[in-house]
Amino acid sequence: MKGLGFGIFLYFVAQLIVWFQTNGQFIWPFFKKYPVIIALVGSVAGYLFIIGTKYVAGYYGGLVWPGRFIGFSAGILSFTFLTWYFLGEGINLKTAVSLLLAVCLILIQLFWK
Repeated sequence: MKGLGFGIFLYFVAQLIVWFQTNGQFIWPFFKKYPVIIALVGSVAGYLFIIGTKYVAGYYGGLVWPGRFIGFSAGILSFTFLTWYFLGEGINLKTAVSLLLAVCLILIQLFWK
């Protein structure tokens, strides 16, 4: 379970980087003015996704589908919090249902053997 937890952690960190990379333009002028620099710095997220996938796939005996669902769900959950916190966008019923489904995806991948 240790490798799985580390892989999920890496997915969350990568998703945080991607959120700031793509949405930082709405918060900081530098991000809007220099998108190429921000895109290059964001390549760190790609590396974290690769290593996270290694750990998650290792936990699941080489299967990559569980990691895809976990990574997707990590993105939905981190996007929700960061968008609310930094951009002030609230959660409506459609978003709440989507969040519930994302949590269900993670739980299915973690506990359904």
